Amino acid sequence: MTGTPLARLRKKELWLPYLQCLLESRTVRDAAQVVGVHRTTSFRWRHRFVPGAMRDRPATLSAIVEVDETYRLESQKGARNLARPPRKRGGVAKRRGINREHDCLLIARDRSGRTLDFHTGRGQVTVAQLHEYLKPVLPDDVLLITDGAIVYRHFAEQAGITHEAVNVKAGIRARGAIHIQNVNSWHSRFKSWLVRFRGVASRYLIHYSGWQRMLDDRRLTKPAHLLCAAVQLG
Repeated sequence: MTGTPLARLRKKELWLPYLQCLLESRTVRDAAQVVGVHRTTSFRWRHRFVPGAMRDRPATLSAIVEVDETYRLESQKGARNLARPPRKRGGVAKRRGINREHDCLLIARDRSGRTLDFHTGRGQVTVAQLHEYLKPVLPDDVLLITDGAIVYRHFAEQAGITHEAVNVKAGIRARGAIHIQNVNSWHSRFKSWLVRFRGVASRYLIHYSGWQRMLDDRRLTKPAHLLCAAVQLG
């Protein structure tokens, strides 16, 4: 296991039962009780196994790709020293609209269902970030479909790719095959699934989106599949 996310983890006989808990989307405490480990062990295992399995992701997308971002209020859950005054659960940002108090999760999904997720940081996504995260996974002949945000138009022009926008703010949901309903459905499933965990720290947001992406892809459906992905076995 040297050089893998599982290095130095003990109690190997409990790994497969714990991975079944991940497939069932159990909470840290619930998984700890089912498997018979301490909750801190359960938390540590979650953030070792999930990043490993997240590496099972498509290298590129194809044909028609829908892209949209979703935002969550920044969270320092579990931090010993907060960089700001604490909020009550369910708190709100100090300012209206999307700002540096929000984490941006960028989702790209093609019409075959292949999905990629990127945590771009705080605040609204930028053209530079789209070049960094999105450009490497898009083929030259892609049709990129987004909402009407101007950053996508600028990115497509600079990248030399075909782009169609849907003016969602004006109430236009689709123009025939031109829509972002698939990626927005993924957002909806992710947000509903995330509720059970009662808040996610910003530093772990990409772990949770990767976990949901893994479940949604339905490629890794057994504990042994997750274990192989985590240690990069064939």
